[in-house]
Amino acid sequence: MSVEEDKANVRRVFEEGWNQGNTAVFDELFAADYVGHDPSGPIHGPEGFKQYYATYRAAFPDTHLTIEDMIAEGDKIVTRWTATGTNQGTLMGIPPSGKRVTITGISITRIANGKAVEDWVNFDGLGMLQQIGAIPTPG
Repeated sequence: MSVEEDKANVRRVFEEGWNQGNTAVFDELFAADYVGHDPSGPIHGPEGFKQYYATYRAAFPDTHLTIEDMIAEGDKIVTRWTATGTNQGTLMGIPPSGKRVTITGISITRIANGKAVEDWVNFDGLGMLQQIGAIPTPG
């Protein structure tokens, strides 16, 4: 596959998966041996990613991710994104606050044969916890 096709597939994960709730796209676009490196811990395979997705979708049912930048080189796609959502469900044992959050993050996805085989994700988890009121905001 071309770099442009790989970028289109990563875009589908954001648009069809995260934004539209079509979790079948994860089965289609994640390799069976996929490993996600996330601050919360490793994610294994499409099923593991669907569980990860379900955790955040339950806490923020109106989650929407906007792709701000997408850069590709070799077998890696770098995506800088912004996520918004309203905390309407429990997250990591923290009860829902009803507060709207906006966080930023960067994902680096390694592609092989048109599928995600590995991801490295960093996002503003501290900012998210501050915005839902779980951690005090300085000042």
